Amino acid sequence: MKVAFLGLGAIGAPMARHLASRYTLSVWNRTAERAVEFARATGSRAAASPADAVRGATLAVTCLPTSREVEQLLEGPEGMLAAFDAGATLVDCTSGDPATSRRIAERLAARGVGFVDAPVSGGVSGAVKGILTIMCGGDESAMQRARPVLEAFGEKIVHCGPVGAGHAVKAVNQALLGIHIWSLSEGLVALEKAGVSTATALDVINASSGRSNTSMNLFPERVMTRAFPRTFRLALMDKDVRIAADFAREHGVPSPLLQLASELLREARRELGEEADHVETVKVLEAWAGVQVGQKA
Repeated sequence: MKVAFLGLGAIGAPMARHLASRYTLSVWNRTAERAVEFARATGSRAAASPADAVRGATLAVTCLPTSREVEQLLEGPEGMLAAFDAGATLVDCTSGDPATSRRIAERLAARGVGFVDAPVSGGVSGAVKGILTIMCGGDESAMQRARPVLEAFGEKIVHCGPVGAGHAVKAVNQALLGIHIWSLSEGLVALEKAGVSTATALDVINASSGRSNTSMNLFPERVMTRAFPRTFRLALMDKDVRIAADFAREHGVPSPLLQLASELLREARRELGEEADHVETVKVLEAWAGVQVGQKA
């Protein structure tokens, strides 16, 4: 089976590496040098354009920052839309938005091409280990075609519903992550300002009902140590939470907390910049309160 992979970013590259060991793989990346280097290292083929990548492929995978960028790859003589063979399937692992996914699916269906939105969770380490959680939206036949490829880099593959369902679930998950980070930051900063040991407070929280992955893993490893490794940009989380807030409004669901989280994370992004990691959000609360949690400089 011939497979194409478009988007060799921090998560996309290790995902594609798993595919290169199983399939005849063509790769494309906006920075062409990255595709050439990847192809040389894995024995895959570096494609000259999106059309070149997907031509003759049974299945193509995209992993880009936004749905809009995926949609743009369909366009023009060098775009994917004109190059797909009827019966092929596009699997979009971008953390995208449901509305654009539905629009992409309609355009592909007119050419006899299937579509599955399949955003992933598990970060770079999960991609490297091939143990990502994959949330999928699409019809059952497209899912069956996509599953063998998804199993190359995913451990938990869940069919969430029709096209757009995968992206909706991923956006809500990311919104919960953003809320957890912000709320824990507020709580620990307040305790620090009151003279309570935040290390002690975190130990209590993690043995109590307020615990979460954020309190049990992200804060002990990244905030309390002041390490702040840059594994997932705050700018991308801001985008994801905005998708969740828009999704709730689209469906007429009262969502004051989602809307507020979107506003707060947008402000954090403005204050910390485009390269900040999502966990660095705590620095905004620290600056506002004039205290620091974790190890002191």
